[in-house]
Parts: sequence; structure tokens; C-alpha cells
Amino acid sequence: MASRVDRVAVYPGTFDPLTNGHVDIIRRGSALFDRIVVAILVNPEKSPLFTVEERVEMTRAVFKTQPGVEVDTFQGLLVDYAKKQEADVIVRGLRAISDFEYEMEMALMNRRLSPTIETVLMMPAESYTYLSSRLVKEIFALGGSIRGLVPDVVEACLEKKASGDKHHYA
Repeated sequence: MASRVDRVAVYPGTFDPLTNGHVDIIRRGSALFDRIVVAILVNPEKSPLFTVEERVEMTRAVFKTQPGVEVDTFQGLLVDYAKKQEADVIVRGLRAISDFEYEMEMALMNRRLSPTIETVLMMPAESYTYLSSRLVKEIFALGGSIRGLVPDVVEACLEKKASGDKHHYA
């Protein structure tokens, strides 16, 4: 009998901020794969609300008790990063039909760049299909409640950022 090979998946994104939709995909992905790496994109051209370090710390705090979930950063080609992690799957969230064209284009290009890496599109729970980091930031900036849209640690960090305090995630 052949020994079982660990199934490793990479879930890439900016996660600025991490939403409960992301958390849903990561938790369900961790049930499908032996290891899921939440890969936070380092993109110097964007000006995110949270630094890469803050996003890593928040995400690690959310998943500190979840076995098989790792948090890391990457830049450059996703398929190169996935190979470095010995991943054979890229996980992407698919909220609505409007996401499909972009995700299909990316999946096909990634397959062209690395035919051995598959893309798995996962739908979040129905209650998160409308949720995006952009909407969370807009709602928060306009004074609306984001309770239930992001993990508690993320909500606390948003409030601290708005008040100018330093962050403590754990």
C-alpha cells in the first residue's frame, strides 16, 4: 500500500481585512486538505488599510487553535509560491457570478504556467456571498456596524486603527 501524500493548498489574497467569508473558506478548506496556507499578498503598489505584518498577526490570531492552517506572505507569481510550499491546489473564493470570469481567467493562466497545480473554487456560506473586504472598509469608514462580518479580533483592530492605537492581536 502506497503511503499517503499530504494534500497542501494555498489560499491567496490581500485579506485587508480578513472577513468571515474568508474564515469560512479557510475552515472548510482545512477539512479538505492536510495543510492550507493562507498566503497574504505583498503588493507594494497597493496602499492597504493594514500592513502586511498586521494582516499576518490578525489572521494567525484567528486561526491559532486551528490545526493545519498556516499564515505566510508572498510576492511574485502565485504558482511559484505554491510550488515552494509543495502545494498542488490553489483555493479561491467565488461569491457571485461576477467573480467567475476573473477567477476562471486566473485559473487557466495558472494552469498554463504550472499544469500540475489545480485551482479549486469554493463558495462561501450563503450568508457571506455579498461580503468583501472593500465593503467592510466602506461600512466601517461610514460608521456602520461590521459585527458578524469580520472576526472579533479584526473588528477590534479596525477600531484601534481608527482611534490611532497600536495593535495587539493575540
